[in-house]
Amino acid sequence: MIKMKAAKIMGKNLKVGAIMISILAVIVFIGPLIAPYDPYQVNMSVKLQGVSASHIMGTDQLGRDLFSRLIYATGTSVKISLIVVIVSMIIGFVFGSIAAFIGGAVDEFLMRIIDVFMAFPTKIFTIAIAGILGASAINITIALIITSWASYARMVRGCVLTAKELPFIDASIALGANRGYTIIRHVLPSVFQPLSTFAFQRIAHTMMAIVGLSFIGLGVQPPTPELGAMINESKNFMTTAPHLFIFPGLLISYVVFSFNILDDSLRDYWDPRIKSELVL
Repeated sequence: MIKMKAAKIMGKNLKVGAIMISILAVIVFIGPLIAPYDPYQVNMSVKLQGVSASHIMGTDQLGRDLFSRLIYATGTSVKISLIVVIVSMIIGFVFGSIAAFIGGAVDEFLMRIIDVFMAFPTKIFTIAIAGILGASAINITIALIITSWASYARMVRGCVLTAKELPFIDASIALGANRGYTIIRHVLPSVFQPLSTFAFQRIAHTMMAIVGLSFIGLGVQPPTPELGAMINESKNFMTTAPHLFIFPGLLISYVVFSFNILDDSLRDYWDPRIKSELVL
């Protein structure tokens, strides 16, 4: 009975995470088409207006519709996060796989490079690179990729080394399969589950890094809508127009929670130990 309840909770969490991510995808990719106002349109006659029928989330200090800006801001933050995660994952996958497959001096050399990148505190390293490159959406993307790829490479290397030692790999080679086929057919797919789970986890972390860098002025620059930049702009109106930071804050929480709950659900779903316990 307890195991059945655990399985139901796992399935329910996975469905909730999928629904929340689907809603987020609609906001990111379809939202700009249904936004009621131009997010850049200034109208000083309605500045700092509260929630109303014409502006369901109010307006900012320049009279721009907050709901429309939040739609575009969410798209900006999430798209940058996805680009950073995907590019970092590809670079890490290439370096980690090469290090694990070739081994020897090549493995040692690549791992020392990875160790150098991982030796610096990530946040300080990112701020330093973003400060050197300059504040912009492109530069913050580059800075986050530079500071993120090494963790993917180390994780991929460990997964590949573990997969290479599994009995069915030796059995496949003993049955006549060549090394290239064995790697593509058996080794690389074993990396997919931990890599995808790790990537979902990193999306939320990357999102928070983008918001934080934009908040301190090193990320996306105004007037481009971005959640961290919008909260930064609202700090002078916390008492007179609290909606300016409440709605972006709630949206940031929703995005991070969506990816975290989906990450937790996928990790539980793919964990063989949990599966075996539920079956038993």
